[in-house]
Amino acid sequence: MQNVFETAFDYLKTSFDTEPKPRPHIGEAMGCWIYYTALAEEVPVLEASLNTTTDNELINLINKSKNLGEHQMNILKGFMINEGIPLTQVSESKPNSDPNSVPLGTKMTDDEIANFISVKVATNVVICASNMSQSIRNDIGIMWARFQAEKMVLGMELKTAMRKRGWIKVPPYYYPPGAPSN
Repeated sequence: MQNVFETAFDYLKTSFDTEPKPRPHIGEAMGCWIYYTALAEEVPVLEASLNTTTDNELINLINKSKNLGEHQMNILKGFMINEGIPLTQVSESKPNSDPNSVPLGTKMTDDEIANFISVKVATNVVICASNMSQSIRNDIGIMWARFQAEKMVLGMELKTAMRKRGWIKVPPYYYPPGAPSN
């Protein structure tokens, strides 16, 4: 699925990204900084999560989320350096450890890990949408569209796994007044 998105965004770049590139305005720069910071804080928590679960399906989802976060961080880091936008400090990577040696009361449950990833994906999608709507430069807008699409694909895969495993949090159903009850 990634290749389809890459092809589509490469087409958009060549078709619509022919304008001169002024310096990013303050909103574009702030959007980059906020998203980079969000990813920089997300990746170490995902590394710690790998140290607390033995569930293979969840480990796969954590690795996908971590790899996507690192991939987007690298793209954004290169962009920010080229544009002179300062980078935030990045938290240290977490070392690998045996999930079975972590005391039960201190480690996150599989349900908590899955819901953490879900909240981060949802937040990232909203940040990308907000940044895209504020972008004047086409190349920056395309970057946010690509990041958002990548996170949405991950979110759909995560939601499917969470439903299957009973981890998804569903708010109460809404029944308008006077509606027949089922």
